Amino acid sequence: MTISYNNLWKLLIDKNMSKSELIRKSKISTNAMARTGKNEDVRLDTLIKICGVLDCKIDDIVEYSID
Repeated sequence: MTISYNNLWKLLIDKNMSKSELIRKSKISTNAMARTGKNEDVRLDTLIKICGVLDCKIDDIVEYSID
């Protein structure tokens, strides 16, 4: 399975929010944010926290494909 968080980065730009600000507001770890930067698996509760701050759904920030 291939995961991409490119939509998350686009949404942050659209909302004029930095990664640091997202980490602080969503109360996620810097490690979790680093994992998104590497397109690695992230826990569902982390994605839910991010979506809560950005007022979006998970499929708005994550794309995946089954290889």
